[in-house]
Amino acid sequence: MPRLGKLFGVGVGPGDPDLISLKAVKVLNSVSVVYCAYSPKNSYSLAREIVAPHLRDDVPLVRLDFPMTREKERLQQAWSRNAYQIFHTLRDGKDAAFVTLGDPMIYSTFGYVMRAIKEIAPEVEITIVPGISSFQAAAAATGRVLAEAEESFVVISGAMGARKLKEVAGVADTVIMLKVYKQYEEILQGLQTLNLSKDSVLVTRCGLEGEKIIKDLEGPNGSIPPYLSLLIIKKGQRKLRG
Repeated sequence: MPRLGKLFGVGVGPGDPDLISLKAVKVLNSVSVVYCAYSPKNSYSLAREIVAPHLRDDVPLVRLDFPMTREKERLQQAWSRNAYQIFHTLRDGKDAAFVTLGDPMIYSTFGYVMRAIKEIAPEVEITIVPGISSFQAAAAATGRVLAEAEESFVVISGAMGARKLKEVAGVADTVIMLKVYKQYEEILQGLQTLNLSKDSVLVTRCGLEGEKIIKDLEGPNGSIPPYLSLLIIKKGQRKLRG
C-alpha cells in the first residue's frame, strides 16, 4: 500500500505574527500543502496572513470554507467535504498542514476536521503543533495572573451568552470567556448580576493593530466588540449574589 501523507494541525498563535513558534515554521516548510479555514462570507484570513511569509514559493496555501452556523447538518457536511479534500492530498503521499489561530485543541475547527479524517482513514498519522492561545496573550497584555498557588481558572465560550458564567464563577478564581462579541450585552448583564463587572477586563484584537484593553466594565457598555475579543473575569474577594 502506498505511503499516506502525514497531517499536521498547526497553531499559529493569537494574531501577533511574531508569536508563531519555531516548530510551526519548521513544519510549514516541510509539507507539500497548507490548508486554511475561511468563512464563506470573507476573503480575509488572519491565519493565512501569519503563515504566508513563512511558506516556500512552491507550497500552495489552499482555502477551505466552513460556514459560521450552528446548523449541525451544514457543519457536518463542511467537515466531511473538507476532510476528504485534505485526505486526497494525504492519499497521494504528500504531507499537509492545517493552520489555525491560537491552539489546534482549543475551540478550533481543526478538532472537527481531525475526527472526520480519522473516520475516513483511521491509519492517517496526525501530529499537533501547539500554539499560544488568545487568553495567554491577553493575560500578558493586561499583566493579569490567571492562577497562582492553589487558585484555578476555567475557559468557557460566550457564544451562547452568559448561561455558563454563574455556574463556573462559583468554583473558579478566574474565568476566561472567549467568543464574547455576539452576546456581549447579555454577558455584561451577567457580570453585573454576579457583581463581577469591576474586576473584569475586555481585551480586543490582542497583539494586532487596534488592540484595546478596557478595564472596569461597570461604566457605559459602549459598542459591541469585534470578533477577536475575550473577557478575563477575576472573582477576587467579592461574594457572588443572586
